[in-house]
Amino acid sequence: MRLTEISYGQAQPVDGYGPGFFRLGGHVLRGACLITPWDAGEWGGLEDTATPLSLVGKIDVLLLGMGADVAHPPKAFRMALEQAGIGVEVMSSPAACRTYNVLLGEGRLIAAALLPVHEVPR
Repeated sequence: MRLTEISYGQAQPVDGYGPGFFRLGGHVLRGACLITPWDAGEWGGLEDTATPLSLVGKIDVLLLGMGADVAHPPKAFRMALEQAGIGVEVMSSPAACRTYNVLLGEGRLIAAALLPVHEVPR
């Protein structure tokens, strides 16, 4: 069997996730986050369309991770992005993390908006 090492260049793949967090390049992001090949940070969740809309012209597809399970995003959220020319692929956050890493390795113009898998009880 032949193995090929994947190169992400300067971009950081998603290393892991757990209750309320995502890990990229050893850094932990808590809560909802937006990840691009050039940056990663907090995201205001499904009420925040402004942050993903700032990616118009920079990405082709936004992977929308809806947490532990697949759920429909608010229609207004999806329509705002699609009208701006950004495709939206809805899936669970674990699937979005895996898909992001694969597409990142292919050099695709993508981003991932991720809701945490489970919130940590306080």
